[in-house]
Amino acid sequence: MPLRRAPFLLVPLLALGLHSASWAACDDPPAPGVNWSRCDKSSASLPGADLRGAVLKGTQFREADLSGARLSGSDLSFADLSGAILNRAWLDSVRLLSANLSGAQLENAMLDHSSLERADLRDAQLSGASLTESNLYQCQLNSAVLVGARLIRAEMKQAVLDNANLNEANLEEANLLQASLERTSLQRSKLVKARLEKTNLYYADFREADLFRASLVDARLFETRFEGSRLGGALWVDRRRCRMDAGDSCD
Repeated sequence: MPLRRAPFLLVPLLALGLHSASWAACDDPPAPGVNWSRCDKSSASLPGADLRGAVLKGTQFREADLSGARLSGSDLSFADLSGAILNRAWLDSVRLLSANLSGAQLENAMLDHSSLERADLRDAQLSGASLTESNLYQCQLNSAVLVGARLIRAEMKQAVLDNANLNEANLEEANLLQASLERTSLQRSKLVKARLEKTNLYYADFREADLFRASLVDARLFETRFEGSRLGGALWVDRRRCRMDAGDSCD
């Protein structure tokens, strides 16, 4: 008599929880590559924590202390870091897409090569921070403080920096196409070869700024201050090329 085969049970993998994505373990200690996705770490004390390459998508870090933390290569997209302390933190090559960093402290933080598209950085403290070659497309930086910040070759298209303080910041070759810098202070800032086309510069303050070979084509000027600035070789709003030795006037 032939043996009867047991019926093959088709059990969906998802019902067994055997899908490829790993589950967040909110109780796991801080460590490189930890998965705290969507965990609540509000007000957590994590100074100097090593969270390199961690999965922190949608994680709550409201008012958490992450000063000096190592977060290089981590995914913080949609995370809530409002009011968090991130002074001197390593955030290079991180993903902060649509993250909430309003009121966060990021003084002297390292954010080079990071993705901050549509992030909220209103009222954030970024003095001395480095954002070289970072992407801040449509980023909200209203009233943010970026004194002495490094934004070399940063992508800042359509970013909003109204009432921000960028005094002595380095924005060399930064792309500020269609950005808004209304009432923004850029005194003694470096904007060599920066792109400011179609930018809102109402009441902006460029006193003693270096705008050598910058492009201001179609920029909107009203009560904009350029006293003591350098406009040599710049493209003016009407597409005129300023003299190479021009001072604070393109005439």
